[in-house]
Amino acid sequence: MNTHDLDAPVLPEFTDERVAAIERDVFARIADDRRRQRRRRTLAWSVGGAAAAVLVVAAVIAPGLMASLSGGADSYSVAPATDSGGSESAAADRATVGEAAVGESVRAVISTASATVVVEDVATAAQRIADDAEARGGYVESLSVDAAAEGITGGAPVDGLRFDTDQVLIEPAPGPGSGAGRVTVRIPDEDLDAAIAALAEVGEVTSSTVSRQDVTDQAIDLRARVAAGEASVARLTELLAQAADVADLIAAETALAERQAALESDRQQLAWLEGQVDLSTLTVQLVPRSTPVEADPAGFTDGVMAGWNGLVAAANGVVIAVGFLLPWLAVAAGAGAVVWGIVRLIRRSRRVRGGRRSPGDAPPAP
Repeated sequence: MNTHDLDAPVLPEFTDERVAAIERDVFARIADDRRRQRRRRTLAWSVGGAAAAVLVVAAVIAPGLMASLSGGADSYSVAPATDSGGSESAAADRATVGEAAVGESVRAVISTASATVVVEDVATAAQRIADDAEARGGYVESLSVDAAAEGITGGAPVDGLRFDTDQVLIEPAPGPGSGAGRVTVRIPDEDLDAAIAALAEVGEVTSSTVSRQDVTDQAIDLRARVAAGEASVARLTELLAQAADVADLIAAETALAERQAALESDRQQLAWLEGQVDLSTLTVQLVPRSTPVEADPAGFTDGVMAGWNGLVAAANGVVIAVGFLLPWLAVAAGAGAVVWGIVRLIRRSRRVRGGRRSPGDAPPAP
């Protein structure tokens, strides 16, 4: 036995029982890992399911909750203010907006109508429509009558337009010489249907259309902006009066000027929109009634007349063509005469030089 064998450590002998114990320990650890993974997956699925349930419940109850909160906010907006300055300002703003929201349930609709009416006398019909609009509390926005339709008295023409004694703009109607006309009136919205029905008394209504545009959202938005702008201007005015130094004064004045400009713009837009809603627009196209012309039966006489008319038309065309060509022919003749004269002079000069050089006049040979 050598020295190396004596120094080597003695390892314990692996028996079957030892190997089995090691295997049991390894399998137990694997089973523990599997149980922990199952618990983690179960926890993740539970959390995900709970989150999904929360989302579903929120989607179901959120609309009703928001409606109840909105109702609570509206009821709170008219509650009495507390003693603090900030609460008084906020309560005043909410009260102002609440007052502006009164009547929001009323729909704001812009109505526009048009009609075509066949009448015997365009001028008389236009005047009747204008009188009917004024009787209903409206006015004539524009009135146009062709020159062939007489009967409406007006002032002196100005660049193709003229104003009558009631300052109603009278414009040239389309189709000059046809005697047609067009009237645009503004009448209260509640009288629009009655005004359209009254057109049957003026003439034969061949077509009519009515269109309505709902602008309730725009009206509510403008009213809210005006109310908020007025409250903001009032607060800035108070701050301007309480400014302690120049910097605060300048800042308050700048902000106040901006808010006042925005408020004035919103007021003008709201006034225009309310005017469009209160007064509907009715445009009536007036067409004169035309008498149908019956053609005579064709025959030999009609053929002769048609041939004669064709001959006259052809002769007239020839005369017009000759008259058109005469100035050009005169210019062409003058130019030709000038060219012919120049060519003749050149030829004559050549003949004169050739006659002077005869064979007998040749110089003698040296």
